[in-house]
Amino acid sequence: MESRVAGGVTMHSSVPRSAVCRWWCGVCALLFCAAVAAAPTEYEVKAAFIHNVVKFVDWPITPATSEGMLRFCVFGQEMFGRANDALRDKPIGNMTWLVVAANGKSDLRECRVLFVSGAESGNLKRILDSVKGSPVLTIGDTEGYGELGIIVNFYLEDGKVRFEINPEAAKRAGLKMSSQLLKLARIVQ
Repeated sequence: MESRVAGGVTMHSSVPRSAVCRWWCGVCALLFCAAVAAAPTEYEVKAAFIHNVVKFVDWPITPATSEGMLRFCVFGQEMFGRANDALRDKPIGNMTWLVVAANGKSDLRECRVLFVSGAESGNLKRILDSVKGSPVLTIGDTEGYGELGIIVNFYLEDGKVRFEINPEAAKRAGLKMSSQLLKLARIVQ
């Protein structure tokens, strides 16, 4: 039986060319689906941003920890999903993340990082008032949040996650943002 090579696959003349093409297309489709499935979601990208932003923030006092854990509160609609799991595995200095759901009954001053979802835009002033004067890094992803007092706000530009920083809000919280971080952000007042 005669063999020949087609696309790196040795075939025997008894194997129909169409069967090899279907097999090759199937392999390519599986590889494409695996690549798409492996692409990070918007909130996984935002979780990675949060993890890295925290490294460039100086708190006036050592962040309150619970057994070596940095408290990350998510207020409002839970959108992080798998991203929460990704954060839990990443160290911050000698601490690890403690991701908790927050609500109107939570003492938000216990949080070191507080994400406020867009679903809470009607409650934003009350939420920010509850952490006023506390060293809490507030983060959002809703248009206008930066101007309303959120310290770090995510936005999408050309399909990519970007962030803006409100340095005055950081100052009011007693947080010092690294100049390196400020250079990467869009500054809002």
